[in-house]
Amino acid sequence: MSVKYIPVQWNTNKYIYDAVMLLGVGLFLYVFLYVAPGILSHERPINPQIHNARAFGACAFVMLTVILCIGPLARLDPRVLPLLYNRRHFGVMTAFVATTHAGYIVDWYFAFSASNKYEALLFANTSYGQLAGFPFEVFGLFALVTLILLAATSHDFWMKFLSPPVWKRIHYLIYPAYLSVVAHVSFGILQDQQNHAVTVIFIGGAAAVGLLHLLAALQERSTDAKLLAAAADWVPVCDIAEMKDGFAKIKLLASGERVAVYLNAGKLSAISNACAHQNGPLGEGRIIDCLVTCPWHGFQYDVTNGRSPAPFTEKVPTYNLKLEGTAVLVDPRANVPGTYVEPVPVPQGATG
Repeated sequence: MSVKYIPVQWNTNKYIYDAVMLLGVGLFLYVFLYVAPGILSHERPINPQIHNARAFGACAFVMLTVILCIGPLARLDPRVLPLLYNRRHFGVMTAFVATTHAGYIVDWYFAFSASNKYEALLFANTSYGQLAGFPFEVFGLFALVTLILLAATSHDFWMKFLSPPVWKRIHYLIYPAYLSVVAHVSFGILQDQQNHAVTVIFIGGAAAVGLLHLLAALQERSTDAKLLAAAADWVPVCDIAEMKDGFAKIKLLASGERVAVYLNAGKLSAISNACAHQNGPLGEGRIIDCLVTCPWHGFQYDVTNGRSPAPFTEKVPTYNLKLEGTAVLVDPRANVPGTYVEPVPVPQGATG
């Protein structure tokens, strides 16, 4: 156990995930640029620079749409969870694709301006008081800066350095960034289309994001209502005779959380099964001197209060227990992480 930062190592799944992602980006750009230019016709003939810019812009929009669909899909169907675990890699690649799109735009549309091309980007059009001709570039610029910020802080180091709550709040900016992309496209390219294939793709993608988030919210609302109805019910874990001193029995609760119930020196204690470091399975660890050691990275917790020994500060939730005859029951309502719970004594001779 250590207070220093411990990086998450790459594995085969991450390499496969990134390879499929890169292949998808390459395939999308190839189709957009070479296979279907007729389908994606424009009001006027365009040069290769503009066509490239639109290809990378469309790709970035589709990638961002997929990223925002993964979250609600994973809540609707657990089989999508593997896509969620490495979604940050997807976000970093999206930032690179969006930056390439911006590079083509700046280097073509504003390269021949009498003023600095970046100044021209921001101040060439200031018609903010009208819809027709509104300077849609500001929406794209906000989205791009946000994507770069999220990509730059995507590594686990920043989660540890900023703390998970702050890191999470920063990464919620993905939603206003997506709305800015929608506004950017709405005020921009959609005003210059005769063929509506891109319009259909754009509207369909944005609608899919909204619909999936709505369906996931409705499902979670229904699940939460059922859990609240059963919140006061104690959950049976096992018979006390099945427990072994120094080890735990793991119980899956209706909420989806797992609780680890330990027998330690003739007394019962329960904490969350998920280590505060990287959600390692605490219930697979053995107790020594009232401390259970996570089998993944060696983080330790007192099973009576869920706290790591000083000078470490990690904490996990604790749970209340009771015995009814020989049955071990757990209260599914977790205590605040680090809350001390008096261990439940086991009658002598009750354990196996």
